[in-house]
Amino acid sequence: MSVNSFFKLFTPRDKTFFPLFEESSKSLVELAELLHECVNAPLEEREDYFTKIANLESKIEFLTQKTNLELGRNFITPFDREDIYSLIKSIDYVADNLNGAANRIKIYQVEKITKSIRKITAVNLEACQLIVEGIDNIKDFKDLNRVFEICERINKLENKSDRIFDKAVQEIFENETDAKNIIKYKEVLSSLESATDKCKSVANVLEAVAVKHS
Repeated sequence: MSVNSFFKLFTPRDKTFFPLFEESSKSLVELAELLHECVNAPLEEREDYFTKIANLESKIEFLTQKTNLELGRNFITPFDREDIYSLIKSIDYVADNLNGAANRIKIYQVEKITKSIRKITAVNLEACQLIVEGIDNIKDFKDLNRVFEICERINKLENKSDRIFDKAVQEIFENETDAKNIIKYKEVLSSLESATDKCKSVANVLEAVAVKHS
């Protein structure tokens, strides 16, 4: 039995932080699903999506604040305090950027949704679903090898998002003549690409936790 495995036997089961991680990450998936549905929905149906997305982003922000408060109240934590802070904050950043993309679609009145926007929302949805699975697998440190696989997959998704973004921006500048539309599409795409970057930040924290407990 490894030293880490030995100490796990005497570590009390966490009833504070993992419920917060789970609720926050599952809300993130719901938000990503709504955004993906939104960019595939008719124009007249988008407003309801925008409201639901904003409400979920506010919920995740509240859960982030609650997690940080619990860090101040609890002496015993399931893993390093700085990793707990980084994990919940990174999830919050993903939600911020996804909500930011929805806001830009709304405020800039983007009527035509491009294939690139749809593709990146699909990439973000998959990355968010993997985050939920990663959090489940660091709970009790039950399958750390799977955590490494998940982190590798999220990194590949981030690279895919970068390629979609670069190609989309190139096409915008080549084909779009209206300066306003160039700004609109680039802003939406930038928020979506930033969301995938933040999913990679979540993966980095999950990987760090897995390394420390493997």
